[in-house]
Amino acid sequence: MSKIMQLPARLLRRKINSHKGDFGHIFILAGCARFSGAAVLCAEAAMRCGAGLVTMGIPEGINQAIIKIKPKEVMTLPLGQTKEGTLSLSAYQKIKDFSKKADVLAIGPGLSGNKSTQSLVRKIIKTIDKSMVVDADGLNALAGHLEIIKKKGQKLILTPHLGEMSRLTNKSAQTIQNNRITIAKQFASRYNLTIILKGHRTIVADSRNIYINKTGNPGMGTAGSGDVLTGMVAALWAQGLEAFEAAKYAAYLHGLAGDLAAQAKTEIGMIASDIIEKIPRAIKKCS
Repeated sequence: MSKIMQLPARLLRRKINSHKGDFGHIFILAGCARFSGAAVLCAEAAMRCGAGLVTMGIPEGINQAIIKIKPKEVMTLPLGQTKEGTLSLSAYQKIKDFSKKADVLAIGPGLSGNKSTQSLVRKIIKTIDKSMVVDADGLNALAGHLEIIKKKGQKLILTPHLGEMSRLTNKSAQTIQNNRITIAKQFASRYNLTIILKGHRTIVADSRNIYINKTGNPGMGTAGSGDVLTGMVAALWAQGLEAFEAAKYAAYLHGLAGDLAAQAKTEIGMIASDIIEKIPRAIKKCS
């Protein structure tokens, strides 16, 4: 393992008179009838990374099931849904109203490719003036509609894997794989945002900075691992770090927690929940 990265003092040293409102409220728009666990993984990771408050905006039809499996500390906001049990465009006004209470929105894990859901995602990103971490089906909703993100700029962190980056850029996965640093940097500069291009040696880039992560292992190629990262990024951003810093430290801690999980469970045997379990220990190593 490479040299341990030190976390910023502002994250580690909390004022004695702090309260939960000082550490950010994360509003997660995630999950559907088929992928209900994505929202829970994202939410628990955000809590373990220090978020003061976390609310999951989820389809109303899965609310009761989610309540049974979510961390006790996480709140839910049931929202209008489609016939397929995904978030509906009809939920927009309720989302807009609630987002006023939030510091960072995390959008995408497990949302599905439903047309109404994808339209909802685009409308949220285009019209709601909040910092947003966009992942998974949130990214897929943006493919072919990149004009939406041009004005959003520094209020966006995108977290694509290779396939999602291919859809965003209309470049082949092989082309991206062969030019990961250049393409990530060009995309971040063109849209003035922060991007986390996931994979072996995850790349974090904005228009001025580049970071290549060296933590992590192949065992992290497992369902839900990306949902965990999304929650971590949102939590660090909400605690006052700049977008690039939040993305960089989240990528590092995510990989380090994954390395600790692999040591305990093996690369073959680890699952995304094991990564969350190791977040506190990863933070402690970076203190």
